[in-house]
Amino acid sequence: MTASSTSPAVGRALDVLLFLAARPGPVPGATLVRELGIPRSSAYHLLTVLTERGFVVHYPDQQRYGLGVAAFEVGSAYLRHGSLEHLGRPLARRLAARTGEITHLGILHGPDTLYLVKERPARQPVPVTLVTDVGVRLPASLTANGRSILAHVSAAQLRALFPHSSSLVTRTAHGPRTLAALRALLAAERDRGYAQEDEMITAGMQSVAACAFDHTGTPIAAFSVTRRIDRASGPAEAIAEPVREAARRLTVAMSGTAPAGWF
Repeated sequence: MTASSTSPAVGRALDVLLFLAARPGPVPGATLVRELGIPRSSAYHLLTVLTERGFVVHYPDQQRYGLGVAAFEVGSAYLRHGSLEHLGRPLARRLAARTGEITHLGILHGPDTLYLVKERPARQPVPVTLVTDVGVRLPASLTANGRSILAHVSAAQLRALFPHSSSLVTRTAHGPRTLAALRALLAAERDRGYAQEDEMITAGMQSVAACAFDHTGTPIAAFSVTRRIDRASGPAEAIAEPVREAARRLTVAMSGTAPAGWF
C-alpha cells in the first residue's frame, strides 16, 4: 500500500508542497485544486494547516499561495545532512589558499545565513577574528553570503522571508533597513555578479560572496571571503573573481544550472 492510500491527508499535503515547489511563484488556490484533483474543501483545509505550520504562505491580496519559511528550513536541513559540505569544503580550502583570507560556505536557513564550512589559509600575516563559525546564523540581509543567494530568489519568497518589511535587523550603522532598500541592494549585486558587505556585520571587515545553483537553477549555497578593509591587498573585484570561480565549480559538481551567461 502507498503512503497516500494509508494516510490520504499526509499524501495530499505532500502533493501540495511538491506542486508549489515546482512552480516559479505563488499560485491561486483554484489552480492547485484543479491541477491536483483535490476536493476544494480538502485543499483549502490543507492550505490552512500548512500555512499555520509555516510551510505555505498565503498572499490574500493576490489570493495565491507559495512556499513558506518552514519549507526552506527542511530543504536547508537536507543540504546540511547531504553532500554539500563534502563538495564545498575542498573548494573553500582552495579559495582560502588562493586569496590568503578566511572563506565560508553558507546556505539560507529561513531569513538567516547558516555557515556550513569555514576554512583559514595556511598563512595569514595578520590574524583575523570573526563572529562567523560553523553553525553560526546571521541575518541574510546583512551578510554577503546570504545576499548573494537572496539576489536570485523570487519577490514572493523574499516577502515570505522578511514579512516585517518596515524594519530589518541591523548590527552596525550599515546595512539595509527596509525591504525596499534590500531589494535595491540585491538588484545592484545581481547585476554586478557578486555581493559585497562592508562593515555590516563587524566594523573594519569586508566580505565578498557568490552563489552556486542546483539542477533546478535554484540558488543553493554561497562561498564568501572575509578580510580586513585596512589590510586589503586589492579591490573587491579582484577577490570576486576567485569567489565566483569556486561557486561555478560547486555548481558543476552538483550538476547545477546557473542563469544564462552567469559564469
